[in-house]
Amino acid sequence: MALSVLDLFSVGIGPSSSHTVGPMRAAKRFADGLKRDGVLTGVVRIEAQLFGSLGATGRGHGSDKAVVLGLQGQDPETVDTATADDQVAAAALDAQLMLGGRHRVDFNYEKDVVLHRRKSLPAHPNGMTFRALDHAGAAVRERTYYSVGGGFVVDEEAVGADRVVMDETVLPHPFSTADELLAICAREGMSISEVMISNELVWHSEEELRAKLLNIWAVMQACVANGCAAEGILPGGLRVTRRAPGLFRTLQAPEDASDPLRAMEWVNLFALAVNEENAAGGRIVTAPTNGAAGIIPAVLHYYMKFVPGANDDGVVKFLLTAAAIGMLFKLNASISGAEVGCQGEVGSACSMAAGALCELLGGTPVQAENAAEIGIEHNLGLTCDPVGGLVQIPCIERNAIASVKAINAARLALHGDGSQKVSLDKAIKTMRETGADMMSKYKETSRGGLAVNVIEC
Repeated sequence: MALSVLDLFSVGIGPSSSHTVGPMRAAKRFADGLKRDGVLTGVVRIEAQLFGSLGATGRGHGSDKAVVLGLQGQDPETVDTATADDQVAAAALDAQLMLGGRHRVDFNYEKDVVLHRRKSLPAHPNGMTFRALDHAGAAVRERTYYSVGGGFVVDEEAVGADRVVMDETVLPHPFSTADELLAICAREGMSISEVMISNELVWHSEEELRAKLLNIWAVMQACVANGCAAEGILPGGLRVTRRAPGLFRTLQAPEDASDPLRAMEWVNLFALAVNEENAAGGRIVTAPTNGAAGIIPAVLHYYMKFVPGANDDGVVKFLLTAAAIGMLFKLNASISGAEVGCQGEVGSACSMAAGALCELLGGTPVQAENAAEIGIEHNLGLTCDPVGGLVQIPCIERNAIASVKAINAARLALHGDGSQKVSLDKAIKTMRETGADMMSKYKETSRGGLAVNVIEC
């Protein structure tokens, strides 16, 4: 089974890949299925029910709005982020949905989109069920989907708590563990990014792949620029002030040669800008999730701004190496905060960025694997406890801290020969087991940790 770098990095909308992007994709898939099978015109009403973590924190993450947009045929990659809220408000006010973008049905926002705060579906914490009803109130179709992290969506026929839909493409260099990946690198004399390019060529030409990855980078750059320019208070009720614009103005002043940590300030800025845009529902790249979307862009911006000789070729290699590491987390543990806590989101992204930067700085595959291991090892046990169910506190600052940690991990690994007591595979296994042991209140439910100890204002 095969995963592509473009599965790990996709363009979407904030504030959450699992709670916003995933539900929108699931709802669109349901509506598209009705159109495809010729039963759309017999539908007069739609019901959507969200369970588990989606039900507990869905309001703060915009899951309900995402479902409405998806049912109306909108896609996370192309939906107009400036008018998304207005589109949802119009559907609620008119009491009508344009199902699949073409068929008008009755719609009662309060009754037809239900968030179950204390009910869960069996296969995953992020479950949702859609029902299409006819004139007699009978179900034309009912489907259950699970948003399993990073915007990935699987249906009710998927088996296993960590399942993901992948195609059956035969790759020239398949791997499912870090040990297998390192063995390929050693046998073929390849870097991690070169192994990835070889695999990706079964889907795209090298020119197409490069163009797609540089488009991902362009979206990341635009996100940083937008975050540096947008002033004001983030939505949601916590009244969190955007800090990136102020920090950007400060850093525009002449460089202080006596400050040895000036680069760290820039890294903080890059991460804050992305995650403030994400919290505001802006255009974002899942990397590998929205909650951790600031880390890879911040480290890539660090590379471009502070590493001599940095260029677009390096950006492509970075994204490929980062994706290889992200696949290991996706296949062997989870990138869903609702499943394993924030270690699966910020921890995975930190590991991905650390390994990728290490390769660009001249590290061997073994050193890059060591950097990735350092990145996740020091995020093990990280809980997901968003205050008010919003991806703001502690999520925004957490991305900044993890971005600096990723750079440190890469540089630390370069000083070693790659030999280590703890392998990346063992660290990933530990992350999965730690997530299984973690109490559910610390896994994106806002029922534990900072979420209950910080007074919402």
